Amino acid sequence: MRNFFKNFAYVVIFILAVAAIFAFTSPKTETPKQVSLSQLVADINSANVKSVAVTDSSLEITYNDNTKATAEKETDSSLSQTLVNLGANKDALAKISFESKIDTSIWSSLIPLLLSSILPLAVFAIILMLIFRQAKGNAMQAFDFTKAKTRILGGNPKEKTTFADVAGLKEAKEELQEIIDFLKNPDKYLKMGAKIPRGVLLMGLPGTGKTLLAKAIANEGNVPFFSISGSEFIELFVGVGASRVRSLFEQAHKVGRAIIFIDEIDSIGKVRGVGLTGGHEEREQTLNQILAEMDGIESGEGIIVLGATNRPEYLDPALLRPGRFDRRIVLDLPDSNDREAILKIHCRQKPLANDINLREVAERTPGFSGADIANVVNEAALLAAKRNKTEINQTELLESIEKVMLGPEKKSHLLSKDEKKIAAYHESGHALVSSSLPGTEPVRKISIISRGMAAGYTLKTPTEEKKLRTKDDFISEIATLLGGMTAENLIFGKTSTGASNDLKQASKIARKMVKEYGMSPLGPIVFGEKEELAFLGQEFEGQRNYSEAVAAKIDDEIAKIIKSGQDSATQILTQKKDTLEKIALRLIEKETIEKEEYEQLVGISAVK
Repeated sequence: MRNFFKNFAYVVIFILAVAAIFAFTSPKTETPKQVSLSQLVADINSANVKSVAVTDSSLEITYNDNTKATAEKETDSSLSQTLVNLGANKDALAKISFESKIDTSIWSSLIPLLLSSILPLAVFAIILMLIFRQAKGNAMQAFDFTKAKTRILGGNPKEKTTFADVAGLKEAKEELQEIIDFLKNPDKYLKMGAKIPRGVLLMGLPGTGKTLLAKAIANEGNVPFFSISGSEFIELFVGVGASRVRSLFEQAHKVGRAIIFIDEIDSIGKVRGVGLTGGHEEREQTLNQILAEMDGIESGEGIIVLGATNRPEYLDPALLRPGRFDRRIVLDLPDSNDREAILKIHCRQKPLANDINLREVAERTPGFSGADIANVVNEAALLAAKRNKTEINQTELLESIEKVMLGPEKKSHLLSKDEKKIAAYHESGHALVSSSLPGTEPVRKISIISRGMAAGYTLKTPTEEKKLRTKDDFISEIATLLGGMTAENLIFGKTSTGASNDLKQASKIARKMVKEYGMSPLGPIVFGEKEELAFLGQEFEGQRNYSEAVAAKIDDEIAKIIKSGQDSATQILTQKKDTLEKIALRLIEKETIEKEEYEQLVGISAVK
């Protein structure tokens, strides 16, 4: 509609312009007066007439003062004879210039007809043409939904992403180097009879850099990058997804060598045949078309399909067989060295103070993905700008870590005196138990300032990041989680609702130890299997593959593990009650205790 009104406005302006042109260019003529032949004879005898132009029966008279007049005569009679008969002086007639003109009245009447009738019709025809043209465009747009809405990236050299912009992921980049080499030098591989994989599947947790790495591959290979999300294939109408797949691959075939990147491919690539409706779903048609298009890619064509997912276990086996997505690359969360490298990349264009220690920031962010780290740096920049600083200091970076992890400080949510005391002993219990057990992480910071949903928090950072964990590690973690509730019970003789999340996490760990990890007297058996509700992507506990008797034993073992952790926490806090009170009193006084001060408070008694 916006384009229609725009075109209509152009037509109106055109009509007004034409009217203005005619108004300014048309000669302004005055209607001459009508005189009789007798008056003409009198004027001729008075020597006032300069010339007479004769057109059939019409006379156009010009006087000496250049004024004009008109008169009528009989058509078949001679003008000079008629004037003489009316008494005109022959000598006066001889001095007048007589001129005969051809009748052009037909043209003088035709031009007004064109301007008044045909021109409006022409303008109306132009308006109709524009309306039909607009309607045709809208109709084409209505049927344009079958085309893939791809985003072709890599056009701006300043915004190009390369491997230099992707920190960490060393093994993944090495795996992808041969893909890039093939895009640059395909003949080298074709001469050896080698076939580069048609599909490469990038698997990793959200924020680990799957999309960033895909862009880097396209830019390193200097080929067009067609990007589309898996959810963009699915529409209300049946067959639209398959049509968009065909459109996507047609676009890629036209440019020759190219990268097709399908993000969140699990949204259309789930295992087929388990739909809720039991019928042939639109998603299945889209998946079938992707499989057919990938099979149609010739080995030397230079089209590579990149898929990204954080749930590879739900993909259809047909996608993963050789010849399709047979190259699978796992993107892990970055370790401390990679996190430091990622921090350096995101801090390139930001003014940093001289005292910045990115290594400390990297050590305080275990389990953070690349996207989380980027968010930390951005939050630090926002915080520094809010404080009217010209540089980002270490303080802003460290505060932004807690903001990303737990949320902003709740300065308006002040704890009462009793609540503050309970929170202080609760967090002190967590910290002291963690410092007293093997396999736990060092305490970095304790705070009773509310953030997010937490009234207080205890930050711990690992000295080294572990890939594998033992039963003792889990027992120590459960004891640490129960340390807060145990400290409340020890000091106040009762517990608060602040331990609800701790109990939830401890129960979850204990249940996994028994049912999934085989860390119980019930033996190395996995009890129960998780299933996914097809298409909706929700997990739920499937039917139990064990009896009620075994279920009772599982519950008993979980209770024993929880009880063991609680006993361990109780023993530690009872023995070190003085230290617990010392930490809690300092926490009530300062609200926040950093690592160095905490280590001075616990002293040698808490050394593991």
